[in-house]
Amino acid sequence: MHGPASPGWLLVALCAATGAYCLLRMRSAVEEQRRAAGGEALMGFGMAAMAVPAAAFSPPTWAWPGYAAVFGAAALRALWAARTNAHHLHHLVGASAMVYMAVVMAATPGHHAGHGGSGGVPLVTGVLLLYFTGFVLLAGVRLMPVGATAGGGSVGWGDRPELARACRLSMGIAMVAMLITL
Repeated sequence: MHGPASPGWLLVALCAATGAYCLLRMRSAVEEQRRAAGGEALMGFGMAAMAVPAAAFSPPTWAWPGYAAVFGAAALRALWAARTNAHHLHHLVGASAMVYMAVVMAATPGHHAGHGGSGGVPLVTGVLLLYFTGFVLLAGVRLMPVGATAGGGSVGWGDRPELARACRLSMGIAMVAMLITL
């Protein structure tokens, strides 16, 4: 995203792979999982696009307000969904962080953040870093193996809760990496 090209491309690959897996999770028979997977796929692909190293591609100036609008709409949807499921509060924070990063990048024309730009508001960046660091630590603990499914039936690989948790963990780590370079 804003540092050396190799780690940036690894971040792009991680986020894109996570987004692709989340798209597959949208085929789940569980409605709530499909909804969550859609938001997580958007985050994965959006983070992948934002993480492309500046040396490889510098987005046009209209791209950053576009990102802010897309993720602003995602934040509003997550806020609405949080009425019935608190998990969507995390989606709200994630989408809001993406809006924040897009606004910071839009404020540094011709640069990705971290390439001589303002770098955002230190307090906001710090709070987001604390939140996502805590999320990563908690997600890592929750990644402990889940017991066998009830009834001895097998669960499709797209419905495995540990894989969904691993995706959330990888996106949390990617968000921390992106915020550190802001």
